Amino acid sequence: MKKRNKLKILNDPIYGFITIPNELIFDLLEHRYFQRLRRISQMGLSYLVYPGAHHTRFHHALGCMHLMQNVVRVLRFKGVTISEEEEDALYVAILLHDIGHGPFSHAMEHSIVNEVTHESISLLFMERINEDFNGSLTLAIQIFKGEYHREFLHQLISSQLDMDRLDYLKRDSFYTGVAEGNINSERLITMLSVVDDKLVVEEKGIYSVEKFLLARRLMYWQVYLHKTSLVAENLLIRVLKRAKELVEQGTVLHCSKPLAFFLENKITAANFSTEVLETFSKLDDYDIISAMKEWATADDYVLRNLCKMIIDRDLLRIKIKKKPFSEAKINKQIRKLREIDSISEAEAAYFVFSGEIVNQAYDQNKQNIHIVYKSKKIVDIVSATDQFNLKALSKPVTKYFICYPKSED
Repeated sequence: MKKRNKLKILNDPIYGFITIPNELIFDLLEHRYFQRLRRISQMGLSYLVYPGAHHTRFHHALGCMHLMQNVVRVLRFKGVTISEEEEDALYVAILLHDIGHGPFSHAMEHSIVNEVTHESISLLFMERINEDFNGSLTLAIQIFKGEYHREFLHQLISSQLDMDRLDYLKRDSFYTGVAEGNINSERLITMLSVVDDKLVVEEKGIYSVEKFLLARRLMYWQVYLHKTSLVAENLLIRVLKRAKELVEQGTVLHCSKPLAFFLENKITAANFSTEVLETFSKLDDYDIISAMKEWATADDYVLRNLCKMIIDRDLLRIKIKKKPFSEAKINKQIRKLREIDSISEAEAAYFVFSGEIVNQAYDQNKQNIHIVYKSKKIVDIVSATDQFNLKALSKPVTKYFICYPKSED
């Protein structure tokens, strides 16, 4: 039998050609768990605001792996020892870091599974795949969990200047057309170094880090926390919660078998078994979209209207301000809705609700970005910069929103 060529080259709109470095990575790419990421959108329902934002977690994972190849090459050039085993483990860990995301990325975590994060599901997937690959992912899992003794390897996977953030900012900027997020990832990677097995940025890279943090701040306000995206995601969470509530009451809702399983069962971290993981692996954006199209004609007032709002992009009105909205304001909107439609207060609460959003580009209390000077002195980026606005970026900014039907304004 002719041996298959597994060292392929892929074409990416952001970086150009991406090479698959070894056969293990190729086999992981072909695994059905990873192929599922083709059907998980990177930015949830943001395409309702930015029509081009249809890229997937599959795109993102490949981009992260490409950046990791670049950083390994840069660090080795600077004299940092990275063994072949560590290199392969880095590629595996970054490739699979988001494999646990559910449909529309974050909506699942707040609706039909109870406080089970995508990070913990990613780890379960990695451990399950490791069984299929005869333990080949063991080192990658150790690095992913932060249990390996060389800290900088974990920092490249998960930190405030990791390959995940370097890719998603540049990629999301490209697909949304929001130029403010277009960071120079190549320059940032070139400025990386390692001191005492900890990741640092060379002094001449300070301005690139400043630009990166500012870009992150702007992308959150303009894209990730855009008011229309915020409304859509909250509606989707409420669609899934309402569907689960109705199923628990005995209502029959037509949907795919994987989605039906999560609607019919209370899934928590404690009972997220291998069987549950297998069912989760069959769940993607298409299950949710097809279900909402079906439920848009449901008998239930709440579920029907929530689904129609998303499918037809006829969303709730949203107002955002710096102070919380009063209970009186919320109750006023609930009363107005109930005057028009004969529904209960609990049902009206699906359409009138408030919440808060937080934007913090840099957290000084969490895996700091360190600058190394020629004198070997190492300081936090906020202390190293002469930009006053970077100090401001390290402080969380909280805003508050209220959503309610447009006809009730």
